[in-house]
Amino acid sequence: MVNPPPVHSLSELSTPVALAPEIWQALANRHRAQAEKWTLPYRQRRAKGALHPIHDFLFIYYPFAPSLLERWQPAWGQLIETSQEDVSWNPRYYSRQAEGIGLDLEKLAAAAKKRLQWQLTLLKAIDQSTARFACHGLHEWAMLYQGGPDGQARHEGTLPLRVSQDCIDAIVQARPLCCTHFDAFRFFTPAAQPMNAKPLNLMDRAQQEQKGCLHTNMDLYKWTAKAMPWVGADLLLESFLFAIDCREIDMRASPYDCSDYGLAAIPIETSAGRLEYEQAQRALAQKGQAIRSKLIDRLAVLCQ
Repeated sequence: MVNPPPVHSLSELSTPVALAPEIWQALANRHRAQAEKWTLPYRQRRAKGALHPIHDFLFIYYPFAPSLLERWQPAWGQLIETSQEDVSWNPRYYSRQAEGIGLDLEKLAAAAKKRLQWQLTLLKAIDQSTARFACHGLHEWAMLYQGGPDGQARHEGTLPLRVSQDCIDAIVQARPLCCTHFDAFRFFTPAAQPMNAKPLNLMDRAQQEQKGCLHTNMDLYKWTAKAMPWVGADLLLESFLFAIDCREIDMRASPYDCSDYGLAAIPIETSAGRLEYEQAQRALAQKGQAIRSKLIDRLAVLCQ
């Protein structure tokens, strides 16, 4: 199969790139097949009232329909050749041009553009931040400190704890809490929140978030999804698969026993475990940097 020209830097495109039907349809089929490896099992579990406590987090915490992930959509700057009778492309975003159908920037509403500009500002701030790797994934431990909210574990009934409550409390008390991600910090128990190096709030996230943070990198899926269809389904799927990697490291370093799901613990309560976590966190940060750069580039063109 002939691959289309890559659309990593939309600012380099001087003319639209038209994809022949055999190319974009093959891309769409391949994309759906990759996405359905994750969406179909989720749908099947949901129909049965079941849950995968690690992977299904990405469909529950991030409120985006599986269908968004499954459908291939070209990024702005690409056109697809299609018949005049093809009405499957949403006229809210797409227009027909001489070469084919493509996203129409004139249909990017002012409110949507303002939202994308806010995302771009946040992502640039994160991109320019200094990466830090000293948290050792203690956020999940702080969410259980002194018994968790109302004495309940967040994953009670789906995941057992691999360490005792006394161990959780001792580790939180012994290790410095230095979380920089508000959406993780807000789930700390009331007793754990004052122990964090800095109090966090939603309004100053651009000043606090940093590119070494596992949750900040996992959020690349959220920001890409919020920028759809403009930034393209290729980047959406890439950021989702990366978020899966982040989520698995997150839960492996938690106090929960994930062995029934094929995930060995990263015992951050030990010096060897903390080193293992930091190495994994650094590798994720490097991979996230590449995805963030693509997203920044695509948003920058849209927000001109």
